[in-house]
Amino acid sequence: MRQTRIVNARDLLPQDISALARELQAGAVAVLPTDTVYGIGTGAYCEKSIQTIYQIKNRPAAVPLQLLAGSVEQVRQAAYLSAQAEKLAAQFWPGALTLVLAPTRQGQSLTHGFKGLGFRVPGDPFLSRLLTAMTAPLACTSANRHGQPVLTEEKDLIDTFNGQVDYILLAGRLRPVASSVIDLTAQPRLLRLGAIARHALEKVLEQPLRDKEEEKL
Repeated sequence: MRQTRIVNARDLLPQDISALARELQAGAVAVLPTDTVYGIGTGAYCEKSIQTIYQIKNRPAAVPLQLLAGSVEQVRQAAYLSAQAEKLAAQFWPGALTLVLAPTRQGQSLTHGFKGLGFRVPGDPFLSRLLTAMTAPLACTSANRHGQPVLTEEKDLIDTFNGQVDYILLAGRLRPVASSVIDLTAQPRLLRLGAIARHALEKVLEQPLRDKEEEKL
């Protein structure tokens, strides 16, 4: 049982955010607001804490965590951005678009056996400041039990995660919207349609997107 600190994310001062960034990089686990849904995350290089998140959520090992970064430059440290990725990032980051990218040599340790790294640069002001203060990405996933509805109410977050994480950072009720996900490790494939419309993505790419099911064809 962990001693969970429950705080209002919007009340944190710059020095508080810097201190939180250092704790996350060292392995603290936090429930926190994003620009889509509440997430649960820790430093991307903290293997033990990442496994803790899988256990808390009862998440299958075959389902990777997403990586959140404070800037495109931070993403480049761990992943290669192709010309297509650069165009999508310029148009939709910060925002609700996740790009699955080929890892750099430094990013190889973050793949956990998967082909690519799912990166997003969020637009939430608090989270953006937190990620910018970090020297490594945040490994993150939605704050809910695997297969259960996304939690949007503060009370539900506290009831579910109090005593299991180090921090619960509250920011009111969030609307349950997911990011759109595109795999760019080969030909662009749409893995999940979310906050950004398909036609908007295809307009930037200047080509149709393959669907996930087409992989076996």
